[in-house]
Amino acid sequence: MRTTVRRATARRYLMCPPTYFKVTYSINPWMDPAKPVDLRLALAQWEDLRDRYRALGHTVEELEPRRDLPDMVYAANGATVVEGRILGARFAHAERTGEAVAHREWFHTHGYTDVREPEHINEGEGDFAVTSSWLLAGRGFRSSPLSHPEAQEFFGRPVIGLDLVDPRYYHLDTALCVLDDSTDTEVMYYPGAFSPGSRAVLERLFPDALIATEADAAALGLNAVSDGRHVLLPQAAVGLFEPLRQRGYEPIGMDLSELLKGGGSVKCCTQELRT
Repeated sequence: MRTTVRRATARRYLMCPPTYFKVTYSINPWMDPAKPVDLRLALAQWEDLRDRYRALGHTVEELEPRRDLPDMVYAANGATVVEGRILGARFAHAERTGEAVAHREWFHTHGYTDVREPEHINEGEGDFAVTSSWLLAGRGFRSSPLSHPEAQEFFGRPVIGLDLVDPRYYHLDTALCVLDDSTDTEVMYYPGAFSPGSRAVLERLFPDALIATEADAAALGLNAVSDGRHVLLPQAAVGLFEPLRQRGYEPIGMDLSELLKGGGSVKCCTQELRT
């Protein structure tokens, strides 16, 4: 079988170091305040991810962490950027509300002019995944269904709503990853995270998708980032590596075990600044 030749494209990412990361409350099933965080290890793991992006030729911008916002390390949730337009976040939980402000301020001070403060709850790239033509949009635990038409109107591209039904996969980016955003065909996902109707939609849209097992999904293996060739994903999702290679991708395993204590991994830590 001939393997598809994949090409990486240079990306710009926004990340926030876990300087003040801790788990003192629980707003998803992964968070347990009784399990202490090794902050030094969390920072080392985060720096390894940041440095790996840079070694692959990508640009990483850094957002200044704030002491009162321990979840800021999950920078993907702060906004969605498409063609230089920024739809800000509006968080479902009070503990994270201030993050939306921090992200908007960063965009304004870095020369972005088309920044929208949303009316409805959305948690950025946690629930919005970008393909070549569409926005795939999660709902059910965090983002409001009302955020979908708001995003469609703002970005001017079709938004496809997907219902999440398993609380472990409370954001779309824990259950689905776009592998090649130059197309509308290349994704991997875990069917068990979605309602029957949404599974049918995914099967119709992506008949050749890479389907993750329950074990790999439970390792947050779908909380991954692809540049079109390299796929950075949790190293514990061992069942995804060979299927990715067979499709021409180069999987790169990352250890973000400390950040998993807050319910996030590679993608949660990475917001893409699409121009």
